[in-house]
Amino acid sequence: MKKWFIKSISLISAVFITALSFTGCGSTATTSANAKEASNEEATGVTATKIRVATQPGVYAANILWAKKNGYFEEELEKLGYSDIEVTWDSFESGPPENEAFAAGEEDIGLIGDVPLLIAKASGQNTVTFAKLSAGETTVALTLPEDSDITDSAQLKGKKIAYVKGSYGQHFLGLVLKNAGLTFDDIEEVNLPNSDIGNAVASKQVDAGIIWEPGLTATLATGKIKVLLDGTGIKSNNVFFFATQSFADENPDALIAYIKAVERANEDIKNNPQQVAESLTEEINLPAETLEELFVKYDFSTYISESDIEELKDVEQFNREQGFAENSVDVDNFVNLQYLQDAGITGK
Repeated sequence: MKKWFIKSISLISAVFITALSFTGCGSTATTSANAKEASNEEATGVTATKIRVATQPGVYAANILWAKKNGYFEEELEKLGYSDIEVTWDSFESGPPENEAFAAGEEDIGLIGDVPLLIAKASGQNTVTFAKLSAGETTVALTLPEDSDITDSAQLKGKKIAYVKGSYGQHFLGLVLKNAGLTFDDIEEVNLPNSDIGNAVASKQVDAGIIWEPGLTATLATGKIKVLLDGTGIKSNNVFFFATQSFADENPDALIAYIKAVERANEDIKNNPQQVAESLTEEINLPAETLEELFVKYDFSTYISESDIEELKDVEQFNREQGFAENSVDVDNFVNLQYLQDAGITGK
């Protein structure tokens, strides 16, 4: 347990260091004043000749991974008249290494969960949130050993609970505790990677743990853990797309094309889930059958609702209360809905 705890502290420290290094960082996308042909001089919505996109190999990112595989982003750029733009794709196992790449000026568009998104912004990251990747209330859960006698969240008082510090899982746990009249001071906190929490719960090294997909489904399949409650009615578990502010300012049409590409992928997942799952098994590293089952747990939509914004405001306050951020974030200004509107996305 001590080894896991030290490993986890190192991981969250890296997140904070990376977030701080964003200060003053802008996009370094290769630009050209002649990106468009003379016949389209009035359309100056993309100045970049190279666009760098960061992805992650998770089920929650299946839509952008499918869009990448099919060249949807490039096709949508061409529809807007931008045919000579190079798009590069970089895959990151998790948020910290992706954030490091942004800090080094190596990426233009990325994706991340709500808690680390706002931690980085509060620490000086010069970015804008322009669309949503996915959401899923049942994709995160508070789990217990299979034979645990805990039946109500109020019984978590004094218990040892594992979670990933600085993640949307911690915010979910905070909401669960709050609903039970408890705080983090009422429990024994254990900071572990998501991949280790299932084993910690199953082996009873902790009394409970917050796990998200695909680890949740995989660990439940062992029969050694059970779910006390998931995020239903508690937390949406939103993952968002963001871009450096300078890239967004100089390339608004690129973000519009990006949104349209993701929406095409969303439709494919909805209408042909088996085909998409079979195609993404290698990239996400899960069997096609498992992927298809997990797709139904996610809401793949770029639309950002008023309730999403209100939840972000709640997360922003939570981050400050937990000491993740000293500075506040104006969520209404941080989330720019204009790109969705220009892409024709006005609802689900």
